[in-house]
Amino acid sequence: MDGEVERSAQSFIYNPVTPDFPPDLCAPFMAHEFRDLQDAADRRARVANLVAGEIVPRLAVLHKAAQQSDHPTPANIDELARLVLGPEGEAAANYIVGLKAGGLSTEVIFAELLEPAARHLGRLWDQDEADFMDVTLGVGRLQALLSMCNETYAYAASSPRRTVLMLTVPSEQHSFGAAMVERFLESGGWLITSEREAPLRFLSELVKYQYFAVAGITMSNRGNLDKVAAAIAAIRKSSCNPNIGVMVGGPAFSADPGLAAMVGADGTASTAATAVLLAQKLLDRAIAA
Repeated sequence: MDGEVERSAQSFIYNPVTPDFPPDLCAPFMAHEFRDLQDAADRRARVANLVAGEIVPRLAVLHKAAQQSDHPTPANIDELARLVLGPEGEAAANYIVGLKAGGLSTEVIFAELLEPAARHLGRLWDQDEADFMDVTLGVGRLQALLSMCNETYAYAASSPRRTVLMLTVPSEQHSFGAAMVERFLESGGWLITSEREAPLRFLSELVKYQYFAVAGITMSNRGNLDKVAAAIAAIRKSSCNPNIGVMVGGPAFSADPGLAAMVGADGTASTAATAVLLAQKLLDRAIAA
């Protein structure tokens, strides 16, 4: 019998995945009545080969898949854009729920999926591959998806919570872009107050007595950077909403997004479509606060 035990022990096959795996690794953890059985060495060898040859490779595959799901792919973006332009918004919602269940955080969904999908819709409109109604419907659905991720979907469209102050500073002539942002926001259910070339004293009084969830400022001339920074400071100081969100946009910020932080804004949107999502994100944050 001793010879049989010795032959069983010698039949252990080391897998190259674990070249230093000791044959008797599990012996100290076995109960004595099992450890002393004559076929223990053979069973240990089989378990070790199973772990090294079957379980470890499968875990490696699962780990790689988990790593890949940390960020959306271009295919995910294209698919979401297709779904929000489809006849039913529920398909897009189910798609986001599945990605979120797979490990995507709300921040990643916003920055790497919803926002790129909105930019994609904007490009379709620019290239006449989708009309304005289709694009605004798609952007509205993207806004609803973001709201769903943050659990603020209970706030209905055009409610007092969804109020935006859109403005330009004195000597700033970038009005067309602001008008386009306003059009998209209105389609997304936002109530808009528009002020062009508003002086600081007027802005301070306006936000002091009227609630706004978000303030949006557009700028085309980088020479107005100090004026934009002063306007944002005045809004934050005087606003009756201590959690007011401030977003900026326009050619100057598209050329250098880092300017948004310099003027004290919470974020910048490169297109009218993405401005809708950014406004929703700022509203979600304010409600959470």
